[in-house]
Amino acid sequence: MQAAVGAASARDDMRLVGRGRIASQPGSRPSAWPEIDCVRALLPGRVVAEAEIRADRTGMGADRALIAAGAISEDDYLRALAAATGLTFEPLDGVPAARCPLGGERLIEAATAGLLPLTDGDRLRLVLAPRGLAVRRLLQLAAADPVQFQGFALTSAERLNGFVLRHGGAALAAHATGHLQRRWPALSAAPARRSLSNRIVLSIIGIMGALLLCGAIAAAPATALATGQLALAVTFLGWLGLRLYCAVQVQPAPKPAPHGGDDALPVYTVIAALYREAASADGLLSALERLDYPREKLNVIIALEADDFETRAALAARRHRVPVTVIVVPDAGPRTKPKALNAALPFAHGTFTVVYDAEDRPEPDQLRRALQSFRDGDDTLACVQARLSIDNTADSWLAGMFTADYAAQFDVFLPGLARLRLPLPLGGSSNHFHTATLRAAGGWDAHNVTEDADLGMRLARFGYRCETIASTTYEEAPARIGPWLRQRTRWFKGWMQTWLVHMRQPRRLMRDLGAPGFTAFQLVVGGNVLAALVHPLFLIGFAHAALAGDGFWADSPTARVLALIYGANILIGYLTSAVLGWVGLARRGLTATAWVLLLMPAHWLLLSAAAWRALFQLMIAPSVWEKTEHGLAKTSRRAIRRIEALLALERDFRQWKQRG
Repeated sequence: MQAAVGAASARDDMRLVGRGRIASQPGSRPSAWPEIDCVRALLPGRVVAEAEIRADRTGMGADRALIAAGAISEDDYLRALAAATGLTFEPLDGVPAARCPLGGERLIEAATAGLLPLTDGDRLRLVLAPRGLAVRRLLQLAAADPVQFQGFALTSAERLNGFVLRHGGAALAAHATGHLQRRWPALSAAPARRSLSNRIVLSIIGIMGALLLCGAIAAAPATALATGQLALAVTFLGWLGLRLYCAVQVQPAPKPAPHGGDDALPVYTVIAALYREAASADGLLSALERLDYPREKLNVIIALEADDFETRAALAARRHRVPVTVIVVPDAGPRTKPKALNAALPFAHGTFTVVYDAEDRPEPDQLRRALQSFRDGDDTLACVQARLSIDNTADSWLAGMFTADYAAQFDVFLPGLARLRLPLPLGGSSNHFHTATLRAAGGWDAHNVTEDADLGMRLARFGYRCETIASTTYEEAPARIGPWLRQRTRWFKGWMQTWLVHMRQPRRLMRDLGAPGFTAFQLVVGGNVLAALVHPLFLIGFAHAALAGDGFWADSPTARVLALIYGANILIGYLTSAVLGWVGLARRGLTATAWVLLLMPAHWLLLSAAAWRALFQLMIAPSVWEKTEHGLAKTSRRAIRRIEALLALERDFRQWKQRG
């Protein structure tokens, strides 16, 4: 195998020599890759030739190829470049903030641009952290305008990021925590800063509303009860109806995975916000290293909390096969995943950005499929959602039910919503964004614990849309009730936050989303929570109406109607969820696990417990993030498939030898 690779590489070298891209002798003609002339004598010729081939294939600088391959560190390369060109390598260690004329958010923008101005007496220098073809263009500037060229200094991206974090940490924390609130206060779940008079007015309105409701119940209890229950039942059935309607939408056949030239691919940023994930970090990075994407064009950012020393040590001890940037999130404001993502976003320099979680294992072609979707879409396409699937299905009945739930959500419901061009409540990971659009929309709400669903609704309000792609990211589900309950509580609390935030101005929401989008929002976000909250009430009401031997429930026609409503809603709810789960599992080829759908009543009771727990938390701790622990899976469907594939390959090999 190595001999074959070597022969192919040698053929590529000869092809490039024939095209004049690699000089047959040093100095015989101008180099096509002048950015690495400064290190040619420092590295083996074969390594340099392979870097030039990679640069030709990817459209990046050969310096990026050398650094991404680990042939030379970025610091060593830049020091060599500085020595060869007469520029200064600026390590930025000990440079005081006073030497940088930028402050606050302008300093954060320096990380985005990779360019930092520093004063040196009366002189202003631009410290450049090169990326892409920046070095080649800088050398072209040296030939065209030597005076302007001398106004630059060089540093690495890691050093520039460190300077920004040291001197702009407070500004970064303020940006990550409150940027959305400052820009669009009505669209953030942050605690509202209201004047005393406004609080008094809101209190009076709330008290008057409660008094009117109590008065209506006291004046006509049966009518009030029947009206309220009927409204709940209609909303519940509407939510189920939308889910079924999405299930019957005809989905286009998945397109073959694109395999275009790597030189046309843009830089892609991958952001993962980790906390106490030392055990999962290696698996995540291994999955990212398997992505079918040029490593020179991957901008991997890991956002860590300031006190997460174990995960930081695990990352530092690991040798990475793709460039990794570690951002330590300033310890200010709520400690939530969206705040960490916001802190990482200024350091993203990819045209597109994807978010992954610690336990995620995306399929290798996912970035290319997302890009194909963006290319096929129009300017209103802001995000594409990959499909999430549970990998540890066999760990417990809860993990099995999670598998069915995810199959219904990501293989049936969300593709149907996208087909209808309705607002999508995004999943927690594998969201692929156009980076500029993500920034323009304000990023994530640091105070919302389901920042994904909220962002999907906000994008829809701004006139953008989201789609789904036929690429899967495998995840780990909680297999025990405790972790499951905490995770679902967080989700329900976030959906409540999302509904409350966007319903602050109902008429404006209607205007932004239109009638279909407004209705979908009510059913998808509000209906999801309401269904879980009212389910135990329906069960109690049905049991009371069915079992009472005398009194109001037995004698009143209203009671009999309510009993029918309760029973119909419960039955239809169970059947609808089971049907959606079955369809999703069938599309996944997992019908052997569909037996778990028989436990739907128990699952709904657990969902109700999580919803009521979330309602309580919303009142006392709205932004508290209950973390889900990962790395506990005992089984893996992907591992089983790999073993089966290896056994089949071995069996085929034996048969081939026997025939031979």
